[in-house]
Amino acid sequence: MSSSFIRAITAASLLTTTAAAPAVADNLGAALVGGLIGGVIVNEANKNKRRTVVRSSGVSSATRAHNRETQTALNYFGFQAGTPDGVFGRRSREASRQYQMHMGFPQTGNLTQYERDFLVTSYNRALTGGPQVVKAMQSPQGVRTVLKTWHGAPAGGSGGYGYAGLPIEVSNAVDEIAAAGDPTGEQLLQRTGFMQLADLNKDGRNDYMIDTSAAGIPYWCNSGGASCTVMVFASTPQGYERNDFTAGNITTADFTCTRGECDRIEAQTTTLAAAPVPQPVAPAAPAPQTGTVLASGGAQGGLGGIQLFETASAPAASLTSHCSKVSLLTSSNGGYMTVSSITDPELALGEQFCLARSYAINRGETLVAGLQGATSAQVDSQCDQFGPALKPYVAQLAAGESTAVIASMQKFILQSNMSVEQLKNTAQICLFSGYRRDNMDVALGASLLLVGLGQQPYAELIGHHMALGFGATEDTGRAQGWYQTAIAALEGGAEPVFAPGQPERVALVKAASTGLTQPGLPQPVQASGGTAALPTFGGSN
Repeated sequence: MSSSFIRAITAASLLTTTAAAPAVADNLGAALVGGLIGGVIVNEANKNKRRTVVRSSGVSSATRAHNRETQTALNYFGFQAGTPDGVFGRRSREASRQYQMHMGFPQTGNLTQYERDFLVTSYNRALTGGPQVVKAMQSPQGVRTVLKTWHGAPAGGSGGYGYAGLPIEVSNAVDEIAAAGDPTGEQLLQRTGFMQLADLNKDGRNDYMIDTSAAGIPYWCNSGGASCTVMVFASTPQGYERNDFTAGNITTADFTCTRGECDRIEAQTTTLAAAPVPQPVAPAAPAPQTGTVLASGGAQGGLGGIQLFETASAPAASLTSHCSKVSLLTSSNGGYMTVSSITDPELALGEQFCLARSYAINRGETLVAGLQGATSAQVDSQCDQFGPALKPYVAQLAAGESTAVIASMQKFILQSNMSVEQLKNTAQICLFSGYRRDNMDVALGASLLLVGLGQQPYAELIGHHMALGFGATEDTGRAQGWYQTAIAALEGGAEPVFAPGQPERVALVKAASTGLTQPGLPQPVQASGGTAALPTFGGSN
């Protein structure tokens, strides 16, 4: 038995002894590992040592990332695919078949592009929460109930549905498109971009957009091929209404629907009219002060004279609350911003920050599930030692460049007397704990430690914290160094840790972060008179 293993066991046993815990907590290494977390990590390290045979699956890193995202989504909805390892074996195919059976799709065990896109989109949507998700979790079938709701099928069956489990109106359109060319309907559904899903009329059910330009069938496009038929299907109580358009380079964000009728949003940005200047009035007698008062909405309020309610003391900024607002805006805008549709860089980064937070929570949740016998309260207690231990390094963010802070973090790692794997797993668990509880000291410390361990894609999180002012002083200039660290690593071939299935995500973060400090991208619209208007979004959003 190695001396390092004995030291780790000793630290874990000391921390589980009440009398010894305060003394051991003063030791940075022991404080980071903690009793419960440390014990599991030591076991994992020993399992790694016993693995003497390494076999290559022959699967590329991009395919692994794609498969892991699918496996994670299957597991979330209760279709047990096992550990998300990126290898789609027998268990993953059986989970896929169970998902297809639940949805009324053909039970092949091999997901079509449409089936996979709907699964992963629903998973990302469920992570943001909301009343539908909460209600579904209380039902006998659990959260998978929302799959039927968002797909538009009734929970008790799939009446009125056709090919591949699609609504009959959409199914007939797929067959109609396929009849004009060589690809079969199933082949068309495999093509990226052929079908897109979004709740366009905000009734809680998925609407469908078919872009025939992805079909590669000349019949559906004009002579030059620049514009092709686009079919938008909006849900109504009686079924789906079809709306046909001719357009090119289009997404669901380019449409808005009211019940079954849809319109294309014009490309230009719509601005808000200037708010009328409030006229002076005679001062009124002061109202009795209660727990809630009205705040002034003049120029200083920034809303053109609109009065707001304010509480006696402003609460601390909550990332959870911020992400709820971002989710609402994203849904209202028809989906996440893309590189070609950024109108507000800050909102675009907010979307990606909240998406990354969801992935970090999900990854940590998986690790915590392996802590046999450990409660959430015990894990949180151990991670609460994590924040103070790394607080000096978090404090360096306000004054130091990213390279200097990373170098300082690496010195700490070298002096910790723990393995890289121990620190990595502990950091990922505490990143989950910090984000779940809105504890920014713990979350930022964990992010820093992961970057110091060579996991540069996590530097994106630090860039978000600094750019948006959560847990750190808002500093868009210094945030650029952290964004660039993550972007350079990903462009150099590092494996993505957030949303690996989004191919343009690196370019999006790069464009949006640059737009915060450079005038190359549109900024939130300002109302006349110098007061800030509420941000508005045009057709490209």
